[in-house]
Amino acid sequence: MSRALQGIAHHFEKAGLAGYLDDPAVTELMLNPDKTLWIEKQGCPMARVGTVAPEDATRILNALSDYHRQTVTVKRPILECELPLDGSRFEGLVPPLVENPSFVIRKRATHIFTFEDYLQSGAMTPEVAAHLLKLIAAHRNIVTVGGTGSGKTTFVNALLHQISLLFPDERLVILEDTNELQCSAPNHVIKRTSVEADVTMRTLLRTTLRYRPDRIIVGEVRGGEALDLLKAWNTGHPGGLATIHADSARQGLARFEQCIGEVSPHQNPTLIANSVHALVFMARDNTGQRRVRELVQVNGFDGERYDTTTLYEDQQEAT
Repeated sequence: MSRALQGIAHHFEKAGLAGYLDDPAVTELMLNPDKTLWIEKQGCPMARVGTVAPEDATRILNALSDYHRQTVTVKRPILECELPLDGSRFEGLVPPLVENPSFVIRKRATHIFTFEDYLQSGAMTPEVAAHLLKLIAAHRNIVTVGGTGSGKTTFVNALLHQISLLFPDERLVILEDTNELQCSAPNHVIKRTSVEADVTMRTLLRTTLRYRPDRIIVGEVRGGEALDLLKAWNTGHPGGLATIHADSARQGLARFEQCIGEVSPHQNPTLIANSVHALVFMARDNTGQRRVRELVQVNGFDGERYDTTTLYEDQQEAT
């Protein structure tokens, strides 16, 4: 371990966070501006576990910003980066945006939750699994929809695993902002955006077509890159995956329109309908378990509205 990494590890140890980073059951750590520390474990609600002194939080933020050659100041009070110790996603804020230094760490999964795991836990029904296997085999584009912490990325990892089993010879090109997606396919390329190099998701998508992809996977669609992704999917690169934030499967289509609207005066619903073939909606149930709540097939756009078919809908109350 380099001296810089040793320093970062020391700061986490001193702040009392090292044990939570090492605990595989912990999925997120959240330090609030009031100095309280909260964690979330798999299948459990968030719990307060202690406090962290502002000076300890500041040392962590400064060490990470130095490592990534970024600067955190009053004029640049936001730090978005990868935690070099384990690849977790780190989002930090400092005054004046918050009263005291604050951050959220979303840990990178160390285990791929497979279709079998979803079935055994009851988070997905055999009916949904059968539909998804047909969609994967037919090279349909599948978008996983949900809110923050709903399990979208974990589910995409399961889809990637299934693709690698069914089509081990295909070349997968994976694009993401942070190190979250995991792929066991023997022929895959992972490309990431870079703030320092001014490489955006749109930049990556425009270069991806020259990387000879069989399938294009985007970790999260947030803005104008939606247009580039749909064009890529619709021009000879079917069978892709992506995630997007929305409150239902069908709202995922509206969210695509909003993202496209950031870079184009036309929302392109026909392009969306031709490129997004199915949407999986993930949410927690009333016990806190992340599960598949909806599976919707997109048939087209009739000039006024999307033509969709609900393949599955969970009747349990979502939270």
